[in-house]
Amino acid sequence: MSRIAIIGSGPTGIYTLKGLLESDAPLAITIYEANADPGKGTPYHPRANDRAMLANIASIELPPVTESLTAWLRRKASPELAMLGVGAEDIGEREFYPRIVLGEYFQAQFQALLATASTRGHVVHVRANHRVVDVELGKNDIAVEVQHADGGKARQAFDHVVMATGHDWPETTETKPGFFISPWPAENLDTIGDVSVGVLGTSLSGIDAVVSVATSHGSFMLDEVGQLQYHTEAASDFRITMMSRKGLLPEADFFCIVPYVPLTLFTQEAVDRLIETAGDRLLDELFNLFRAQLFSDDPAYAERVGLGLLTIETIADAYFAERERYDPFTWASLNLGEAKANKASKTTVAWRYSILRMHEVLLHAVPHLNAKDLKRFHKHFKALFVDDYATVPHQSIERLLALHRAGRLSVLKLGSDYQLDIDGVENGAVISVGEDRYRYEAFIDATGQHAVSAWDVPFPSLIRQGVVREALTEKAPSALAAREDTAKVATGGIDLDSQFRPRFEKALSHNLYCISIPFLLHKLPFVQGITSAEDLGTIVASAIIEVSCKGSVNRSADQIELAGKE
Repeated sequence: MSRIAIIGSGPTGIYTLKGLLESDAPLAITIYEANADPGKGTPYHPRANDRAMLANIASIELPPVTESLTAWLRRKASPELAMLGVGAEDIGEREFYPRIVLGEYFQAQFQALLATASTRGHVVHVRANHRVVDVELGKNDIAVEVQHADGGKARQAFDHVVMATGHDWPETTETKPGFFISPWPAENLDTIGDVSVGVLGTSLSGIDAVVSVATSHGSFMLDEVGQLQYHTEAASDFRITMMSRKGLLPEADFFCIVPYVPLTLFTQEAVDRLIETAGDRLLDELFNLFRAQLFSDDPAYAERVGLGLLTIETIADAYFAERERYDPFTWASLNLGEAKANKASKTTVAWRYSILRMHEVLLHAVPHLNAKDLKRFHKHFKALFVDDYATVPHQSIERLLALHRAGRLSVLKLGSDYQLDIDGVENGAVISVGEDRYRYEAFIDATGQHAVSAWDVPFPSLIRQGVVREALTEKAPSALAAREDTAKVATGGIDLDSQFRPRFEKALSHNLYCISIPFLLHKLPFVQGITSAEDLGTIVASAIIEVSCKGSVNRSADQIELAGKE
């Protein structure tokens, strides 16, 4: 049997396991999980999340493991649903659920995969409370060193190792009194008293932080007309300020057709042709194709934003312009009303749907941009795609509006030149925007998962062996040097091939696969969702099966040859 290790049992590890179990050749799989309860994943674990924190993926968008999320919920008895905070009448393909519900779902799916593994001839071992502390490549195998809960260590060799460690959150979040570098674990925020609270970030991570703090000081309840209100007896000093560069709130999830209707112009085939032929004009040619698709799908919107005259550098300003003219809560209320009406009537807003579908195709082209255009993409073009696909559950917007009506929530626009000072105050932080200073007794950085460098790999032997290096990107044409080794520049993340294996030239095993999200974000900026977890797991599982099957065929051929000689 091929020996395979999966580091991490969250969604990415689970989808990898699902793919591996499709192998006709029997596999020996070991899954290492640092937590005591494998299968839940950090973003959905009850120790990390408040029960009020919502996931921003609807059932219909979540790739089934052995069954859909909706089917799994509908098999639950009423008492079980009550414990999850889900009403039987609220179950549906277009609904959103608390993060911990997804954790329970993935753990149940993980157990279902384990139950079927032996029927297909595979051997799977799950090692809970085993934290992988090192990975070392050999010529023909890979050694994994783990630390047990009791502090003891052990090493084991594998033919393939998959890094599926998912999100990288700090173990200690309150780095000084009142200053939190992450909203997770949510229970850490319970120490915040009736003080002014600053939350850096207005995406779902920021909303998670706001809701967690708010529910520890009060409660959300429907009034007599069915509108959500926030009630608290906290002192008047308890106020929350969300802040971001643009000072905008995310939009409410919008209705669209799933599975996606194929694009007519911005297709994978068209983008692949540009990757092959556009050379150093790739980003601009992609933008031209983007404009053509948007004009085709929603000409009225294209005319309204002046799309024909826009460039890479100006598209984001035009995209956000109308929202920036409104108070953020006024816009949120209007947008929520539109989103609810469209959901009820099953109406799809064409331009939103067009951008949503294009982002998944565009993802494949980003790694092929040169260094100059990769910087242009991140600075100017990426934001509108992120805003479009990172919409949030309707209930999340309702909670923000309720807090605002209660006089407990505001939004601050920071611009690009703000200053954050945490050293000059005893608690929390001070934000300076121009001449204005804002003092917060508690401050939470809720800007979400960030891209990390290759040198942040937590396994020292990989660094020592020199087998991980920063991803390389072609320099802009004017900067190209005569020598090939100086024609590329390191731009971040880990340098990986198409099967997510680190690139190196040493005579060591090439069967290490890195699908740990933080190391992929620089070249694959849209890779954070559960659908991406399925894609990554499927690609890596297929690559392992291909190698394993070849190995089985080769071994069988050797055995036949030996038998013939005998």
